[in-house]
Amino acid sequence: MIENRISRATEFTSAHGSPLKRTMPRILIGDDEQTTSEMAATSHACYRIVSVRDGREAFRVLRQDSDFQAAIFNMTMPLLPGVDIVRYMKSEKRLMRIPVIIVSGDRGFTTVADSFAAGALAFLAKPFAAEQLHRAIRLAIGSAASDDFARAA
Repeated sequence: MIENRISRATEFTSAHGSPLKRTMPRILIGDDEQTTSEMAATSHACYRIVSVRDGREAFRVLRQDSDFQAAIFNMTMPLLPGVDIVRYMKSEKRLMRIPVIIVSGDRGFTTVADSFAAGALAFLAKPFAAEQLHRAIRLAIGSAASDDFARAA
């Protein structure tokens, strides 16, 4: 796995250390646990992953860079919860097209409902299997691609 420092964010490549390519989808992952980023990086698909450990850093990255095909946020990240970042993204024209997956150890009805009400595309309850994460990422990237296609038509 290759790591590049982007400010305090970390960018990984998947496909077992394949070189960075402009055509690989970029995914922003905000989670104080590194497990989600590591699972995404082990996929056989090629993703460029920008990983941050708290909500404030995720917010900063999004303000500077909107070139992501998907985002994954922990519901209870330190400093700024993932659901608040989703609400912010859905209020900003340049960010609202980015599909978001919320992950959380809390599988309660309110947590799941709040995630979807904020605008998340999917919700994964921790702990989840790598295959569940990869399916959610494929769903999100497919959703972003179909939105881009619809706008171009």
